[in-house]
Amino acid sequence: MLTYTIRRLLISIPTLLFISLVIFLLLELAPGDPMAQVPLTVPDEVKQKMREALGLGQPIHIRFGLWIWQFFVVEPLHLLDIILGTGFAEGQQRVISWQTRSPVMDIVAQRIPQTLWVVGVAYVVAVIIAVPIGVYSAYRQYSLFDQAGTFVTMIGFSVPPFFSGVLVIVIFSVQLGWFPSIYDTTHKVVDWDSFVVQLQQMVMPVMVLALQITSQISRFMRASMLDNLNQDYVRTARAKGMTERVVVTLHVLRNSMIPVVTIIALGIPSIFGGAIITEQVFKVNGIGQLLITAIQANDLPMVQTLTFIFAVLIVLFNLIADILYGILDPRIRYD
Repeated sequence: MLTYTIRRLLISIPTLLFISLVIFLLLELAPGDPMAQVPLTVPDEVKQKMREALGLGQPIHIRFGLWIWQFFVVEPLHLLDIILGTGFAEGQQRVISWQTRSPVMDIVAQRIPQTLWVVGVAYVVAVIIAVPIGVYSAYRQYSLFDQAGTFVTMIGFSVPPFFSGVLVIVIFSVQLGWFPSIYDTTHKVVDWDSFVVQLQQMVMPVMVLALQITSQISRFMRASMLDNLNQDYVRTARAKGMTERVVVTLHVLRNSMIPVVTIIALGIPSIFGGAIITEQVFKVNGIGQLLITAIQANDLPMVQTLTFIFAVLIVLFNLIADILYGILDPRIRYD
């Protein structure tokens, strides 16, 4: 397993380099002008100097190589300087946002906690709820619980977040007044009372996101459980006198989790991308809203960096899913 992991990590390097090249070329071909936001009263020669300051006057291969150097070398060195108090990245040019004229990774670091508070908690809650629902629905197939669960999950999977988000705002914020309708990103948790306030403003966005994620994972869990419950090894385990709890939890559940692990692992990068629609509805200043703002402002360094971060996360969690396969199923071994 260790050899397989090292080999996959080495293969990931050229893969990520190719992905970064594709992202860079696609953004270069995209329509738009970073100087479009500049007032018309600014002379053309000034705009040209601004382009050169942003690095737009250089050839494409030079700009791509510079971005690779900044992302893979300068930014990690800057992080080490923060942690260790060294000066490795001193004087090095970092990836700069065209919109804010500040380092891209500093802005991303400011937005990540907001995304983790809402989307991350929603994902964890959804997984904790979805797996037991899927297991019990499959074990009690066609029961009242299974039919009710199917009905609720189909609604949760079908209703878009922009509708369910507005609906919960109308019910729980406008009508009942239980929770705030807008997420306050400036709120800081310093004591128990501020923590309660944080939980209150998280309830509705977490509810909307968890409903959709739970619906998807629980359906996969149910289908996988049904497929394994009818296998020969289950009948053999029951014939040996094993209790139903041992058969379901030790044998069926473990094998059923193998395909579900892919869904869960590959869904984790969406945490960092943020549920863009939900962040827009509840005004959560997370990574998803940052990406939308960067696209609207034609901030190519920000869009390129965020998109590449999502690609890195997808490659990483693909590897994690493959490793979990070997843990869940002893028959899977990587030579």
